Amino acid sequence: MYARVVRFSGVSKEGIETVLAQIEASDGPPPGVDTRRMQLLWDADQETSLFIAWFASAEAMAQADEFFSAMDRGDTPGNRVSVDMAEVMIEREATQI
Repeated sequence: MYARVVRFSGVSKEGIETVLAQIEASDGPPPGVDTRRMQLLWDADQETSLFIAWFASAEAMAQADEFFSAMDRGDTPGNRVSVDMAEVMIEREATQI
């Protein structure tokens, strides 16, 4: 499993609402983006967000990175601060809370 993690700053409530509406109106990921799962985290107090896309292979993640990197910066919820692409080394759910 692989994950592409993007950090944004300057993410307003309106910016998050716009992105959520776009995602909810779509039928799934954009063409050419073979993601298994997507997560969007938002810290309202700091106006930051993390977008995490999960992939089955490094190749699928690299292909998606080409698509996302070519996106117009105006189509993002804020200022792109960093992009990390990594292999997931452990994934475990708590058995007891």
